[in-house]
Amino acid sequence: MLAIAFYIMAAVTVLSGAMVITSRNPVHSVLFLILAFFSAAGLFVLMGAEFLAMLLVVVYVGAVAVLFLFVVMMLDVDFVKLRQGFANYLPIGAVVGVLLLTELIMIAIAIADRGAAAGQSPQVYGPEMSNIEAIGRVLYTDYVYLFQASGLVLLVAMIGAIVLTLQHRVHVKRQDIHTQVTRRRKNAVEIVQVKTGEGIQE
Repeated sequence: MLAIAFYIMAAVTVLSGAMVITSRNPVHSVLFLILAFFSAAGLFVLMGAEFLAMLLVVVYVGAVAVLFLFVVMMLDVDFVKLRQGFANYLPIGAVVGVLLLTELIMIAIAIADRGAAAGQSPQVYGPEMSNIEAIGRVLYTDYVYLFQASGLVLLVAMIGAIVLTLQHRVHVKRQDIHTQVTRRRKNAVEIVQVKTGEGIQE
C-alpha cells in the first residue's frame, strides 16, 4: 500500500505541475497548483517528514492566494463574468477534490499499516535536538547552495511579476527624483514686489 500511494502521488504531482503551465484558464492552473502542493506534501508524509509536509501546505497553499492576485493583476480577470460561469468550474473542482480526498485516505491507510518511511524510524540526532533544528542544520550545511539558488529564483520571479504588472500611464504625474534633488532656490522661488491695493495680475 505504501508503494502504491507513493507512485500515485508522484504521478499526480508531475501531471499537476504539467497542467499548471499548460492550462489556458488561470483558475484551472491555480487548482492544479494546489493539487500539486498537496500531493508533494503527501510524499513528505510518506517519507516521515511531517514538518516539511505541514510547512508546504501552510506556506505554499496559503501563497496560492497571492499568486492568484498576481494573475488577476496581469490578466485583468473579469470577476463578474467569472461568477456567471461558476458552473463551468464545478467539474474540474470536483475532480481535484476527489483526488485530494483519495490521497488523504491512502496516506492514512499507509501510515496506519506500516508507518512512515516504509516502517523505518526517522533519524534522530539526539534527545537535545528537535526535528526542526536537525532540518535547519542539514538545510544550511549540506544544501546551503541549493537553498540560496532557490531564493534567487523566487526573487527573480517576484521582480518579473512586478515588471509585468507595471503600467506607465501618460497622463499621470510622476516624481522625477533627479529634478527634485538638483532643484535650486533661484529656479523655484520668485519674489514679486506687489504694490498695496493692486494685487498680482496675470
